[in-house]
Amino acid sequence: RLTIKRNTIAVVSDGSAVLGLGNIGPLAALPVMEGKAALFKRFANIDAFPICLDTQDVDEIVKTVKAIAPVFAGINLEDISAPRCFEVEERLRAELDIPVFHDDQHGTAIVCLAALSNALKVVNKRIEDVHLVLSGAGAAGTAVLKLLFAAGLKQATVVDQKGIIFAGRADIKPDTNLNWIATNTNKSRQEGSLKEALIGADVFIGVSAGNLLVAEDIERMAENAIVFALANPTPEIDPAQAAKFAAVVATGRSDFANQINNVLAFPGVFRGLLDAGATKITENMLLAAATALADCVEKDELNASYIVPSVFHPDVAQRVADAVRTAKG
Repeated sequence: RLTIKRNTIAVVSDGSAVLGLGNIGPLAALPVMEGKAALFKRFANIDAFPICLDTQDVDEIVKTVKAIAPVFAGINLEDISAPRCFEVEERLRAELDIPVFHDDQHGTAIVCLAALSNALKVVNKRIEDVHLVLSGAGAAGTAVLKLLFAAGLKQATVVDQKGIIFAGRADIKPDTNLNWIATNTNKSRQEGSLKEALIGADVFIGVSAGNLLVAEDIERMAENAIVFALANPTPEIDPAQAAKFAAVVATGRSDFANQINNVLAFPGVFRGLLDAGATKITENMLLAAATALADCVEKDELNASYIVPSVFHPDVAQRVADAVRTAKG
């Protein structure tokens, strides 16, 4: 309470999965992490410090973060590649008494759920009734899937570089992230490509790679389809092409409507965690943050081109923070 710890978080990266740049290493990742720290200050008045580690060894990352943890009230993991990021987060959450938040996973998931909640209102569908196709089975894709399931999603099919993921696929090993996905999705054990998976689907969320789809693929989806093409800087499909057949289209880019941007989530989430003196982050907090973010779009404002608030909406960070603090109890 009497030190800088109360308002300080570490933005930790090994530079292995920097958005749009890939495995560029810790020194090249430093400007990106500095930018993240600036966003924390601008949107939530949080003092964040970039910690770029010159190792991609899981044990070394965990050991180092544990060693510096006394200075910080929270850890924001950033741009660490899958599958190592899952083990890093899991171990740090178990071994530290401060909240650990992997923004590439949970920040993305919060904003996706908020945007999808509002998009479903636009097309008059319920999350329990829709069939989701998800492209990308890494850190972001897995977290999005888990949070959508927690929010009521029942039907999902996930596709990676090798095609549709299904139970029994030869390359999937037990006790892996892919095995969890295979067990919990695609109950019909459909095989094939992303294009085949999309036939009849209500929702497409892409957190994978650019230029995978064309307009005709969206045409084969269900009526009033929702498309979130979030690969950056090149989306899975050109938004203008997707809009020919989809009722709602979102991207990760700022030059199109409905930008799915993590800055809508992480400043408020950490503001709430710090204000509550939280020692961990829970699924209920993530769900509460998503609901608060969705509610920042008023009913009379909601339309196909406005399903998430602007990153400069003055109330977003505080509303998300209040929701997280309340969910902590």
